[in-house]
Amino acid sequence: MSIQLPFAANIYLSILLFFLGACMGSFVTCAADRYVAKKSVLHGRSICPVCGHTLSALELVPIFSYLFLKGKCRKCGAPIPVRCFFTELCMGLLYLATFLRYGFGFVTLEYLLLFSALLAVALIDYDTMEIPDGLTFFGLMVFVAFLYPHSGSVAAMTARAKDGLFGALAYGGGMLVLSLLLDLVLKRETLGGGDVKLFGMLGLFTGLKCGLLMLLLSCITGLFLALSVRNGKKKEFPFGPAIAIAAIFTLLAGQDIIQWYLMLFQ
Repeated sequence: MSIQLPFAANIYLSILLFFLGACMGSFVTCAADRYVAKKSVLHGRSICPVCGHTLSALELVPIFSYLFLKGKCRKCGAPIPVRCFFTELCMGLLYLATFLRYGFGFVTLEYLLLFSALLAVALIDYDTMEIPDGLTFFGLMVFVAFLYPHSGSVAAMTARAKDGLFGALAYGGGMLVLSLLLDLVLKRETLGGGDVKLFGMLGLFTGLKCGLLMLLLSCITGLFLALSVRNGKKKEFPFGPAIAIAAIFTLLAGQDIIQWYLMLFQ
Protein backbone atom coordinates (compact mmCIF):
# COMPACT_ATOMS: atom_id res chain seq x y z
CA MET A 1 0.00 0.00 0.00
CA SER A 2 1.73 3.17 -1.22
CA ILE A 3 0.89 6.74 -2.13
CA GLN A 4 1.07 7.73 -5.78
CA LEU A 5 3.39 10.71 -6.25
CA PRO A 6 4.11 13.02 -9.20
CA PHE A 7 7.07 12.10 -11.39
CA ALA A 8 9.20 14.97 -10.08
CA ALA A 9 8.54 13.93 -6.47
CA ASN A 10 9.59 10.35 -7.26
CA ILE A 11 12.86 11.59 -8.77
CA TYR A 12 13.53 13.79 -5.74
CA LEU A 13 12.77 11.00 -3.28
CA SER A 14 14.89 8.54 -5.26
CA ILE A 15 17.93 10.81 -4.99
CA LEU A 16 17.19 11.59 -1.34
CA LEU A 17 16.82 7.92 -0.40
CA PHE A 18 20.01 6.96 -2.19
CA PHE A 19 22.01 9.42 -0.08
CA LEU A 20 20.04 8.50 3.05
CA GLY A 21 20.92 4.86 2.43
CA ALA A 22 24.58 5.75 1.95
CA CYS A 23 24.52 7.65 5.26
CA MET A 24 22.85 4.70 6.98
CA GLY A 25 25.47 2.37 5.51
CA SER A 26 28.20 4.59 6.95
CA PHE A 27 26.51 4.71 10.36
CA VAL A 28 25.84 0.97 10.52
CA THR A 29 29.42 0.17 9.50
CA CYS A 30 30.76 2.45 12.23
CA ALA A 31 28.33 1.03 14.79
CA ALA A 32 29.26 -2.56 13.87
CA ASP A 33 32.98 -1.80 14.13
CA ARG A 34 32.47 -0.22 17.55
CA TYR A 35 30.37 -3.16 18.70
CA VAL A 36 33.13 -5.57 17.70
CA ALA A 37 35.72 -3.38 19.47
CA LYS A 38 33.49 -3.26 22.61
CA LYS A 39 33.11 0.53 22.32
CA SER A 40 30.03 2.68 22.76
CA VAL A 41 28.12 3.23 19.54
CA LEU A 42 26.90 6.71 20.50
CA HIS A 43 29.92 8.09 22.34
CA GLY A 44 32.79 9.92 20.67
CA ARG A 45 33.51 11.05 17.12
CA SER A 46 34.94 8.87 14.36
CA ILE A 47 38.72 8.69 14.20
CA CYS A 48 41.38 7.09 12.05
CA PRO A 49 42.20 3.79 13.79
CA VAL A 50 45.89 4.14 12.84
CA CYS A 51 46.87 7.70 13.80
CA GLY A 52 43.87 8.73 15.91
CA HIS A 53 43.04 11.72 13.67
CA THR A 54 39.50 12.97 14.37
CA LEU A 55 37.59 12.94 11.09
CA SER A 56 36.02 16.20 9.97
CA ALA A 57 32.53 16.52 8.53
CA LEU A 58 33.90 16.58 4.97
CA GLU A 59 35.84 13.37 5.63
CA LEU A 60 32.62 11.66 6.69
CA VAL A 61 30.55 12.34 3.56
CA PRO A 62 29.46 8.87 2.40
CA ILE A 63 30.94 7.54 -0.86
CA PHE A 64 32.43 10.86 -2.00
CA SER A 65 34.90 11.30 0.85
CA TYR A 66 36.38 7.87 0.07
CA LEU A 67 36.75 8.80 -3.60
CA PHE A 68 38.21 12.26 -2.97
CA LEU A 69 40.65 10.92 -0.37
CA LYS A 70 41.56 8.06 -2.73
CA GLY A 71 40.83 5.54 0.00
CA LYS A 72 43.45 6.92 2.42
CA CYS A 73 43.49 8.86 5.67
CA ARG A 74 44.16 12.55 4.97
CA LYS A 75 46.51 12.79 7.96
CA CYS A 76 48.66 9.65 7.89
CA GLY A 77 47.86 8.05 4.53
CA ALA A 78 46.69 4.78 6.05
CA PRO A 79 44.25 2.89 3.78
CA ILE A 80 40.56 3.20 4.59
CA PRO A 81 38.87 -0.23 4.56
CA VAL A 82 37.28 -0.68 1.15
CA ARG A 83 34.24 -2.28 2.74
CA CYS A 84 33.28 1.19 4.03
CA PHE A 85 32.92 2.43 0.46
CA PHE A 86 31.07 -0.65 -0.81
CA THR A 87 28.76 -0.74 2.20
CA GLU A 88 27.75 2.89 1.68
CA LEU A 89 27.25 2.38 -2.06
CA CYS A 90 25.28 -0.86 -1.65
CA MET A 91 23.02 0.60 1.04
CA GLY A 92 22.33 3.63 -1.12
CA LEU A 93 21.36 1.38 -4.01
CA LEU A 94 19.35 -0.86 -1.70
CA TYR A 95 17.33 2.06 -0.30
CA LEU A 96 16.71 3.23 -3.86
CA ALA A 97 15.68 -0.25 -5.04
CA THR A 98 13.27 -0.64 -2.12
CA PHE A 99 11.59 2.67 -2.93
CA LEU A 100 11.34 1.81 -6.63
CA ARG A 101 9.86 -1.58 -5.77
CA TYR A 102 7.33 -0.56 -3.11
CA GLY A 103 6.82 3.17 -3.61
CA PHE A 104 6.17 5.81 -0.97
CA GLY A 105 4.51 4.05 1.95
CA PHE A 106 4.80 2.07 5.16
CA VAL A 107 6.08 -1.09 3.44
CA THR A 108 9.14 0.79 2.18
CA LEU A 109 9.85 2.24 5.62
CA GLU A 110 9.43 -1.18 7.24
CA TYR A 111 11.89 -2.84 4.89
CA LEU A 112 14.42 -0.01 5.10
CA LEU A 113 14.58 -0.49 8.87
CA LEU A 114 14.85 -4.27 8.50
CA PHE A 115 17.54 -4.07 5.80
CA SER A 116 19.61 -1.69 7.91
CA ALA A 117 19.49 -4.18 10.79
CA LEU A 118 20.46 -7.00 8.41
CA LEU A 119 23.51 -5.03 7.31
CA ALA A 120 24.60 -4.82 10.95
CA VAL A 121 23.97 -8.57 11.31
CA ALA A 122 26.13 -9.34 8.28
CA LEU A 123 29.04 -7.12 9.36
CA ILE A 124 29.10 -8.23 13.00
CA ASP A 125 28.66 -11.92 12.21
CA TYR A 126 31.43 -11.76 9.62
CA ASP A 127 33.84 -10.29 12.18
CA THR A 128 32.81 -12.21 15.31
CA MET A 129 30.84 -15.31 14.19
CA GLU A 130 28.03 -14.04 16.43
CA ILE A 131 24.64 -12.45 15.75
CA PRO A 132 23.52 -10.11 18.57
CA ASP A 133 20.10 -11.01 19.94
CA GLY A 134 19.30 -7.29 20.05
CA LEU A 135 19.30 -7.07 16.26
CA THR A 136 17.01 -10.08 15.92
CA PHE A 137 14.69 -8.57 18.53
CA PHE A 138 14.74 -5.27 16.65
CA GLY A 139 13.56 -7.07 13.51
CA LEU A 140 10.76 -8.68 15.51
CA MET A 141 9.66 -5.26 16.80
CA VAL A 142 9.70 -3.85 13.26
CA PHE A 143 7.36 -6.64 12.11
CA VAL A 144 4.96 -6.04 15.01
CA ALA A 145 5.02 -2.25 14.67
CA PHE A 146 4.26 -2.31 10.94
CA LEU A 147 1.85 -5.24 10.94
CA TYR A 148 -1.27 -3.10 10.49
CA PRO A 149 0.28 -0.24 8.44
CA HIS A 150 1.80 -2.82 6.06
CA SER A 151 -1.50 -4.65 5.63
CA GLY A 152 -3.96 -1.77 5.50
CA SER A 153 -6.91 -3.69 6.97
CA VAL A 154 -7.68 -5.94 9.89
CA ALA A 155 -8.38 -8.94 7.65
CA ALA A 156 -5.10 -8.52 5.74
CA MET A 157 -3.25 -7.96 9.00
CA THR A 158 -4.63 -11.19 10.46
CA ALA A 159 -3.72 -13.15 7.34
CA ARG A 160 -0.17 -11.74 7.30
CA ALA A 161 0.26 -12.43 11.02
CA LYS A 162 -0.79 -16.06 10.56
CA ASP A 163 1.45 -16.56 7.53
CA GLY A 164 4.32 -14.90 9.39
CA LEU A 165 3.90 -17.12 12.44
CA PHE A 166 3.81 -20.22 10.27
CA GLY A 167 6.94 -18.98 8.49
CA ALA A 168 8.74 -18.33 11.77
CA LEU A 169 7.85 -21.76 13.12
CA ALA A 170 8.65 -23.57 9.88
CA TYR A 171 12.05 -22.00 9.22
CA GLY A 172 13.17 -21.06 12.71
CA GLY A 173 11.91 -24.30 14.25
CA GLY A 174 12.93 -26.38 11.24
CA MET A 175 16.48 -25.04 11.29
CA LEU A 176 16.66 -25.66 15.02
CA VAL A 177 15.69 -29.33 14.60
CA LEU A 178 18.07 -29.73 11.65
CA SER A 179 20.88 -28.09 13.60
CA LEU A 180 20.40 -30.36 16.61
CA LEU A 181 20.38 -33.46 14.38
CA LEU A 182 23.53 -32.39 12.54
CA ASP A 183 25.25 -31.56 15.82
CA LEU A 184 24.42 -35.04 17.07
CA VAL A 185 25.64 -36.79 13.92
CA LEU A 186 28.78 -34.70 13.31
CA LYS A 187 29.51 -34.21 17.03
CA ARG A 188 30.19 -30.49 16.59
CA GLU A 189 28.21 -27.27 16.34
CA THR A 190 26.97 -26.86 12.78
CA LEU A 191 24.57 -23.92 12.95
CA GLY A 192 24.76 -21.24 15.62
CA GLY A 193 21.80 -20.25 17.76
CA GLY A 194 21.96 -16.75 16.31
CA ASP A 195 21.41 -18.13 12.80
CA VAL A 196 18.40 -20.15 13.95
CA LYS A 197 16.81 -17.14 15.66
CA LEU A 198 17.54 -14.99 12.61
CA PHE A 199 15.74 -17.51 10.36
CA GLY A 200 12.78 -17.46 12.73
CA MET A 201 12.57 -13.67 12.75
CA LEU A 202 12.87 -13.41 8.96
CA GLY A 203 10.22 -16.10 8.56
CA LEU A 204 7.76 -13.55 9.96
CA PHE A 205 8.46 -11.26 7.01
CA THR A 206 8.64 -13.88 4.27
CA GLY A 207 5.86 -16.22 5.36
CA LEU A 208 5.75 -19.83 4.21
CA LYS A 209 6.03 -19.47 0.42
CA CYS A 210 8.78 -16.88 0.17
CA GLY A 211 10.55 -18.35 3.19
CA LEU A 212 11.37 -21.46 1.20
CA LEU A 213 13.01 -19.30 -1.45
CA MET A 214 14.93 -17.44 1.25
CA LEU A 215 16.20 -20.74 2.68
CA LEU A 216 17.31 -21.98 -0.74
CA LEU A 217 19.06 -18.70 -1.58
CA SER A 218 20.74 -18.66 1.85
CA CYS A 219 22.30 -22.06 1.20
CA ILE A 220 23.45 -21.12 -2.32
CA THR A 221 24.82 -17.74 -1.20
CA GLY A 222 26.49 -19.28 1.85
CA LEU A 223 28.22 -21.88 -0.28
CA PHE A 224 29.41 -19.25 -2.76
CA LEU A 225 30.73 -16.95 -0.01
CA ALA A 226 32.43 -19.82 1.77
CA LEU A 227 34.22 -21.01 -1.35
CA SER A 228 35.28 -17.49 -2.40
CA VAL A 229 36.48 -16.24 0.98
CA ARG A 230 37.64 -19.23 3.00
CA ASN A 231 40.22 -20.37 0.47
CA GLY A 232 40.86 -23.45 2.56
CA LYS A 233 42.14 -21.47 5.56
CA LYS A 234 39.13 -21.50 7.89
CA LYS A 235 36.99 -24.42 9.00
CA GLU A 236 34.03 -22.23 9.88
CA PHE A 237 32.30 -19.47 7.99
CA PRO A 238 29.65 -17.03 9.25
CA PHE A 239 26.23 -17.81 7.82
CA GLY A 240 24.65 -14.48 8.82
CA PRO A 241 25.78 -12.52 5.72
CA ALA A 242 24.31 -15.19 3.42
CA ILE A 243 21.00 -15.17 5.30
CA ALA A 244 20.88 -11.37 5.16
CA ILE A 245 21.55 -11.25 1.41
CA ALA A 246 18.98 -13.98 0.72
CA ALA A 247 16.32 -12.30 2.87
CA ILE A 248 16.79 -8.91 1.18
CA PHE A 249 16.63 -10.43 -2.29
CA THR A 250 13.55 -12.47 -1.34
CA LEU A 251 11.65 -9.50 0.06
CA LEU A 252 12.46 -7.39 -2.99
CA ALA A 253 11.89 -9.96 -5.74
CA GLY A 254 10.59 -13.16 -4.14
CA GLN A 255 6.95 -12.78 -5.15
CA ASP A 256 7.88 -12.12 -8.79
CA ILE A 257 10.23 -15.13 -8.87
CA ILE A 258 7.59 -17.44 -7.40
CA GLN A 259 4.93 -16.23 -9.85
CA TRP A 260 7.33 -16.73 -12.77
CA TYR A 261 8.17 -20.24 -11.54
CA LEU A 262 4.52 -21.23 -11.17
CA MET A 263 3.72 -19.95 -14.67
CA LEU A 264 6.15 -22.51 -16.06
CA PHE A 265 3.68 -25.27 -15.08
CA GLN A 266 0.60 -23.66 -16.56
